[in-house]
Amino acid sequence: MRSWMRGIVVAGLLIAWGFPLVRAQTNPASASMTSARPPTLQTIRESGSITLANRESSIPFSYLDQNKKPVGYALDLCMKVVEALRRELRMPNLRVEFLPVSAAQRIPAIVDGKADLECGNTTNTAARRKQVAFTVTHYFAGGRLLVRSDSKIQRLSDVGSRIVVVNAGSTHAQYLDSATAKGLFKGRKVEVKDADAGFAELEAGRAAAYLHDDIVLFALRASSKEPQQWEVVGELTTVEPLAIMLRRNDPEFKKFVDLVLSRAMVDHEVNTAYRRWFLNPIPPRGITLGIPVSPLLREQFTFPTDKVGDEIGG
Repeated sequence: MRSWMRGIVVAGLLIAWGFPLVRAQTNPASASMTSARPPTLQTIRESGSITLANRESSIPFSYLDQNKKPVGYALDLCMKVVEALRRELRMPNLRVEFLPVSAAQRIPAIVDGKADLECGNTTNTAARRKQVAFTVTHYFAGGRLLVRSDSKIQRLSDVGSRIVVVNAGSTHAQYLDSATAKGLFKGRKVEVKDADAGFAELEAGRAAAYLHDDIVLFALRASSKEPQQWEVVGELTTVEPLAIMLRRNDPEFKKFVDLVLSRAMVDHEVNTAYRRWFLNPIPPRGITLGIPVSPLLREQFTFPTDKVGDEIGG
């Protein structure tokens, strides 16, 4: 993006969210109107620490490396917030504490105040926003097809009457049912229990394609014995905006995090993080996922927002 356009975008963000990032003091009276707990920035100041909820196996967003250290794309973004806090709060020794969470534990960790940010691969949905807040989207996951490179399949309609594998009870299974009802899919759906079982069907030649989250498909391809034999194809059949979670009713902290991450996107810092985790070898095995930036994500990096599809039309 040209520098003048970047300047316009950043200026717009500053006007929308206010500046400076952190005021000298938080207004306790104002905070008490939005939450029974003290504002996050206040607790960070008083405790001298910030707690990041991390996942242990969500490659490449948040997982443990060979030394059992939390690493990943989402954690890199959270650390940008930490660096900004150290500057703005004049707390160079601000400590970072990690709280490992599972998929079931991640929302309660934020709601109960055990963590200040959840740094993983959580989808921003209307139902979840009733419990937590989300910052600007950092990745769009979605359903695509994993096929053999020589299959000549580039989209779902190319499958013809052959078999497409999906995980049982998944949104992808629902999508195939809908596509069948609309006459968009004329093949046969076979349901399996998980990604390993789905890939096994492909390897054995019992299915022509596996419909699943693109990030999982790229990981399957990268970790296979012969990655060049497999290709991820097709437009997104579903779209899931992934974002960092934080507590609701804390507008000052959300404004801070939104502005830090939006600046990083507009200034191309997030592109560097993206290349590191999606386009280069990553620990612990040094595999390369090889996932290019999608047009939807490229637009998000240019014009950052926390708005998602389910908010359209109210």
